[in-house]
Amino acid sequence: MEHIGSSYEGDRKNGRMEGKGEYSFPTGTKYVGEMRDGTFHGKGTLFFPNGAKYEAEWENGIAKRETEKYTFSDGLEYENEEWPYCDVLDRRFYKEICHGLKPAGRSQLTNEEPPKAIPLGWYDCGDGFYNPKNRVVYDYEREFLRNADDEEHEWIMTNCRKGVSDYE
Repeated sequence: MEHIGSSYEGDRKNGRMEGKGEYSFPTGTKYVGEMRDGTFHGKGTLFFPNGAKYEAEWENGIAKRETEKYTFSDGLEYENEEWPYCDVLDRRFYKEICHGLKPAGRSQLTNEEPPKAIPLGWYDCGDGFYNPKNRVVYDYEREFLRNADDEEHEWIMTNCRKGVSDYE
């Protein structure tokens, strides 16, 4: 069933999404693949607004873990087994591994260079900016992504970079 703000283009059977199609979410994420009885079923890929994608074999709306493949926006492919990046012994970013570390005193804060400027008092939570006053996560173009629950709020406040002035 399609939800408010979403759209579907593709095959239908008995008024339901079935066969091959493209389902677009209000957040800008798009699923392209096979559907059955209104759910993701068969081979399909989720494309995210930041350029990343998640490919999997789906069964009744649930991705089978053994078939999943996540490709980050910079081209790095996540593999379930023998993941060589950002482990206990080597905390470098993928770009640091490909292009070398920066000189001492010029830390790389994110995998994006230069890192995005964080609005004053907000936090960079990885997929967008978090405003702790209204507890909303916005994408990097300042479009609504989601409301943060208590657990996510605490995690962001504890772990994420904050936009500060030069005087803080």
